[in-house]
Amino acid sequence: MKYLALIAALAAPTFVLANPDPSDWDAVTSEANGQTVYWNAWGGSTTTNDFIAWVGDRVMEDYGVTLEHVKLTDTADAVTRVLSEKQAGEDDDGAIDMIWINGSNFAAMKDADLLFGPFAEQLPNWAVVDSEAKTVQTDFTVPVEGYEAPWAMAQVVFMYDTADMEPQGSMAAILEWSIANPGRFTYPQPPDFLGTTFLKQALVDLLDDPSVLQEAATDATYADVTAPLWGYLDALTPTLWREGRAYPATGPAQLQLIADGEVDLAISFSPGEATAAIANFELPDTVRTFVLENGTIGNASFVAIPYNSGSAAGSMVVANFLMSPEAQARAQNPNILGYGTVLNMDALTDDQRGVFDALDLGIATLSPAELGSVQAEPHPTWMTQIADDWADRYGTGQ
Repeated sequence: MKYLALIAALAAPTFVLANPDPSDWDAVTSEANGQTVYWNAWGGSTTTNDFIAWVGDRVMEDYGVTLEHVKLTDTADAVTRVLSEKQAGEDDDGAIDMIWINGSNFAAMKDADLLFGPFAEQLPNWAVVDSEAKTVQTDFTVPVEGYEAPWAMAQVVFMYDTADMEPQGSMAAILEWSIANPGRFTYPQPPDFLGTTFLKQALVDLLDDPSVLQEAATDATYADVTAPLWGYLDALTPTLWREGRAYPATGPAQLQLIADGEVDLAISFSPGEATAAIANFELPDTVRTFVLENGTIGNASFVAIPYNSGSAAGSMVVANFLMSPEAQARAQNPNILGYGTVLNMDALTDDQRGVFDALDLGIATLSPAELGSVQAEPHPTWMTQIADDWADRYGTGQ
């Protein structure tokens, strides 16, 4: 990845303790009042952008914090910016105050000591986060240790048009279906996160023992472990939309292909996305979702604060609000986002829990029982190399 060389070139790490102190919440909210928080977050979805705008309205109303959404197409761009600022000695009032982050991007920033904190477990709303049953203590096997705050749960599902196909129970079955129905499936082009998600979901399902992916990739293990993936993609690629010579750039572009009747199958990392898209007239009401028989990958989305943020107090206020029952219920509403909650329902009041209980998950959203088992995310080192190798093998510039 483009920021790895920068990380290697950094001087000895400098740990940055949380200041202001997140445990002194009155002091945090007092300092936050009047601050502007530049939240670097994916901007490729209208529904996501609308939710972030609503968060901005609420934190302004309650705390006097101005939230500016800096729309990203690749989170690595924000990581690179913070790395560059550190190299240039710009250790105060950096351009980025908060990042929607997980996986290899979090690992890179944590390894290079580019994060403010720890702060997450001192925020008031951490008390209602389900830190036992939800995967919020580790991020793609990397211990979080309070350096990022969770705000959404996600699990891979496949969206399909019931007018044209049946659910498929494995990646092997998807290949067989695609061979029989050429041109009716595609996935976003890596390094788009949904594109790389498809690659790792394929590898997890193809391996007899995917637990090997929980350890860091090494030169000794990489080729043998990933061989099934390349064999699979060699067979799948010619059967894809446009014979694998072009890919949708983003998840929304992939959805548009279903809406336009060009493909029948798409990948999502949000179990409620199909329902939300149907409600917003972005997908036909014949679309439903399925998961694989052996389960699908799941993870949490987090927000982290760069070490040189000039609005750390305001960023903590936003992070804490994102974990609030109000924000979590709105995010889980399938007509808004359809994201899974990070909260422990037993820790909520009856009234708060009632808001979640009243949510209609919608016609295309699987119940928690139907979602089944969750497969663990691979260690970030696997996907860094897999994404690069995919570009070399199948990238449309080849």
